[in-house]
Amino acid sequence: MDTTTFGTDDELLAVFDRQMRENALPDGPGAIVERSGDVVRQVGPGQVWNGIIWSDLTAANADAEIAAQARHFASLGNECEWKLYAHDCPADLGRRLLAAGFEAEPEETVMVARVADLPLDVEPADGITLRPVTDAAGVDLMACVHERAFGDDGVRFRARLLAQFAEAPETVTAVVALAGDVPVSAARMDFHPGTEFASLWGGGTLPEWRGKGIYRALIAYRTRIAAERGYRYLQVDASDQSRPILQRLGFTPLTVTTPYIRRP
Repeated sequence: MDTTTFGTDDELLAVFDRQMRENALPDGPGAIVERSGDVVRQVGPGQVWNGIIWSDLTAANADAEIAAQARHFASLGNECEWKLYAHDCPADLGRRLLAAGFEAEPEETVMVARVADLPLDVEPADGITLRPVTDAAGVDLMACVHERAFGDDGVRFRARLLAQFAEAPETVTAVVALAGDVPVSAARMDFHPGTEFASLWGGGTLPEWRGKGIYRALIAYRTRIAAERGYRYLQVDASDQSRPILQRLGFTPLTVTTPYIRRP
């Protein structure tokens, strides 16, 4: 694990690229990370995320590499996401992906905070309890929130999280916020062994329960666990909605990432 003290955001970004992208580990059961040419990609069946994690391309070889990766994922019959970061080269990589049949989705801000700098004692609003998720019943509660908060059917989300709890429980922690017996918010955190980063995912809250401090309480809950496990940084791909909250809590924008999707 790299334990360098970072003096600038550029230094932290370089370590993030090295630990979380160029030398990435599989993010769940069934996933395989492999290097192909000048890219690092993840492949796998079913609920596994398939896509490009890191690339080191030039204007001379970018189009050929994009075409090769598109053919590879098409041969597998898998949807592919090229996770493009604002500092990736060449500078017009996004335009080249569009020309190759990828579709851009809304960009997100990569934000990072030192675990030691984040508040740990944020309590949920009155009437809200936080319940750790450890089994299928808890995953079902999370999926109910996921479906209403994000507008999809939650099938893939449920399958992936169940597999993670069954086969690699040490890589994930999850929590659901309940108003009585009703799930109103949920979130998870993935641990990345060998790195200094844990990553925050989900954080969905039902519309009628937003603005009550539940999201902040879920951040604090996961921060406490990251601190107990010795992780130094929390990382999150933040939407425009969550970015202001995260900045108030102490997260710093590091770069911007845009998903480029190519469907089979």
